[in-house]
Amino acid sequence: MSSVLRPALSLLVLMSVITGVAYPLVVTGVAQVAFPAQANGSLVYDSTGKVRGSSLIAQSFTGDGWFHSRPSAGAFATVSSSASNLSPSNPALAARITADVAKEVVAGQGPVPLAMLTTSGSGLDPHLPPEAATYQVARVAATRHLPVDTVQRLVDANTYRPLIGPPVVNVLILNQSLNELPSAQL
Repeated sequence: MSSVLRPALSLLVLMSVITGVAYPLVVTGVAQVAFPAQANGSLVYDSTGKVRGSSLIAQSFTGDGWFHSRPSAGAFATVSSSASNLSPSNPALAARITADVAKEVVAGQGPVPLAMLTTSGSGLDPHLPPEAATYQVARVAATRHLPVDTVQRLVDANTYRPLIGPPVVNVLILNQSLNELPSAQL
């Protein structure tokens, strides 16, 4: 029995050390050297060095002076990240979308873009299509007493065009850039 038990326990301890200690330390070390920003959460800092969020997780921005993110089924909480799973025939989904349309509509801009009314699969998508950000430009510019073309240039400057996929605008980074404009007012 001892001839079987001792090698089995030794192998269990060895594999636990390799897979539970050595491997995670090596992967963490490589990540810190090769991708330090991503390994530390893709944090976004303001001009004073204070952490304002992560570029990978949406935040709720309220008020007319900010660009708004997509809606979140979990109120932007990372613990409950998921879609609402409401079917198209569910009256609760229709009520939420109707309320969001009333909240997001900008006079003279046409219909509210679909991306501003639908949640993402995780409920935490920090990106909007450039058209959805452009839809909000007039409202943000009027509230902050800025020229529309200045705010539009900010949207264009913060539009990321990946190698694969459509262009997107990160709402947190866009709002941070907006807040750093010298004449920005709320």
